[in-house]
Amino acid sequence: MITTQPKKGNLLIAEPAIIGDISFNRSIILLADHNSEGSIGFILNKPLEYTISDLIPEIDANFKVYNGGPVEQDNLYFIHKVPDLIPNSIEISFGIYWGGDFNKVAELIANNQLNEKHIRFFLGYSGWDAEQLQEELKSNSWVVTENIYKKEIIEKDYESFWKEKMLEFGGEYTIWSNAPEDPSFN
Repeated sequence: MITTQPKKGNLLIAEPAIIGDISFNRSIILLADHNSEGSIGFILNKPLEYTISDLIPEIDANFKVYNGGPVEQDNLYFIHKVPDLIPNSIEISFGIYWGGDFNKVAELIANNQLNEKHIRFFLGYSGWDAEQLQEELKSNSWVVTENIYKKEIIEKDYESFWKEKMLEFGGEYTIWSNAPEDPSFN
């Protein structure tokens, strides 16, 4: 369901109009926080060439790491759906949590108690100042939708996610679902 006012837990779907924006072209962002001071989110569908063990060799796991956004790309963040296992987590919404005790995360992975269906890692995040996101919405850079997937969004297939949303929106968005990511390839 498309909505007009963003709130914590919503999804921001990149409009086809922002083609060429390296960070956000065809992005789907989970808003982890949204208030009068600004917004923070994580891009859900932009995997990097790294696994968690590439970044933290002590963790022996091949969990994908995603590009969370252009801010603080030297920091690792994570969202998950197991707050009972990871202390100090902050609820985003619908059973999705942000952060928590990273030492516990490493221990859970080592003991095979945590897998990629439970957690998603990001380098960096997407951030907006107080009125910045509202301005981007006015310029039609994003479509705001409810997170109909709830906590299962962590398992969502990143490769077809944006295309699925375009088809779901229908109308003029349908044609964009099959357009090449870089229009110069057309």
